Amino acid sequence: MEEVLANRKIIHVDMDAFYASVEQMDNPELQGKPLAVGGGGKRGVVSAASYEARKFGVRSAMPGFTARKLCPDLIFVRPRFDRYQEISSQVRKIFFQYTDLVEPLSLDEAYLDVTENKKGNPSATLIAQEIRQQILDEVGLTASAGISINKFIAKVASDYNKPNGQKTVNPEEVIDFLEDLDVKKFYGVGKVTRAKMYQMGIYTGKDLKSKSEEFLTQHFGKSGGHYYRIVRGIHKSEVKPNRERKSLAAERTFSENISSEIYMLERLENIAEELQKRLKRSKVAGRTVTLKIKYSDFTLQTRSKTLPYFVNDATILLETAKELLYQDKMKNSVRLLGISLSNLNTGQDHKKEKEEVEIIQLRFDF
Repeated sequence: MEEVLANRKIIHVDMDAFYASVEQMDNPELQGKPLAVGGGGKRGVVSAASYEARKFGVRSAMPGFTARKLCPDLIFVRPRFDRYQEISSQVRKIFFQYTDLVEPLSLDEAYLDVTENKKGNPSATLIAQEIRQQILDEVGLTASAGISINKFIAKVASDYNKPNGQKTVNPEEVIDFLEDLDVKKFYGVGKVTRAKMYQMGIYTGKDLKSKSEEFLTQHFGKSGGHYYRIVRGIHKSEVKPNRERKSLAAERTFSENISSEIYMLERLENIAEELQKRLKRSKVAGRTVTLKIKYSDFTLQTRSKTLPYFVNDATILLETAKELLYQDKMKNSVRLLGISLSNLNTGQDHKKEKEEVEIIQLRFDF
């Protein structure tokens, strides 16, 4: 391993069952009970599950009706994203007390580079303990953490002693830790890749390490080179505090399949309004509008259009989505519609355009 890598001290902090834990904290009657945030109907999807629910096999992204079968006493609550954002902001303020090198991955997790930190503490392990305790004392929620020499290992380690625990992988322990790890624990190895690796006799990091870079590239494409490096503890990605958002989206899964275009337009109007809220909350605009359509047979179709200007207004989003909807005949009845906006003005090159868009929106309001 390169000396520079061994000298980094990276922490990955991951809130425990974040959405569900917030709901249990705000409503004491839900504490200790199996809880799912999301929809419990036949079209609903679990966004998050409490640890009490996970004991029954309930997981995020699981259909609501499946979750109910696994856990008949499961309690469903509607998500409150404004509240989750509020709590997330409180947690991030704690992070910045220790370092300015904070890279949020989502509302409930972030990387911190504490190689040089505001507390002058040389121990990343002790810093992680302090942060977790401070989150518990000030916010009322538990968090888990992984500590190591790079982002990849810290991410894997944070899942090791969940919930409310942490795992440190010191520089001299990295190789043994990775070799003993089941490949399904490697961050970025999904179900399909895991099954393919198992078929090849690759079950652990040690098995993976035995394969040449040429072999891995041949069977896994560009990802093969990535697997070759990470199993050797090599991951050069820095903690980036100004991580740019690539896109913003809003979508809805319907309780009943929709075949009428009139009903679809009504739903798209609501989706466009929700997307506008998210765009203005994030203070961004974009040029590429994408309409997402999932049919009743679960086939997925996307249609996109790039505009000559940046937008974040619901009216323009809706009109563009309508145009995309009429672009081609519907193949079947529809179970989900979504609108996303990409090609955002988050880069330095687009700073001027972003300012102009905000001025235009203010004029529209008046």
